[in-house]
Amino acid sequence: MLTAIKGTYSNGRIILHETPPPVEEGAEVVVTFLRDSGLRTIKPEKPNVVGAQGVRFGSLFGKVGLPDTFNGPLYDLNEYM
Repeated sequence: MLTAIKGTYSNGRIILHETPPPVEEGAEVVVTFLRDSGLRTIKPEKPNVVGAQGVRFGSLFGKVGLPDTFNGPLYDLNEYM
């Protein structure tokens, strides 16, 4: 099982931001350092406005749909079944 926990590296130590789940003693750990490459979440200036980093919730209602045969059998895969 893999578990990701956010933390901060400071002065040669890793400070975890949350408590890890219980694990057995001697469990292996992999540490990945993320460089500051703009991966942080940025809040839009005006939420729920089209064009402000996204689309307003529900604005595609009625414009996107699935065909009636969506849940039908996939005949292309008959030779594998």
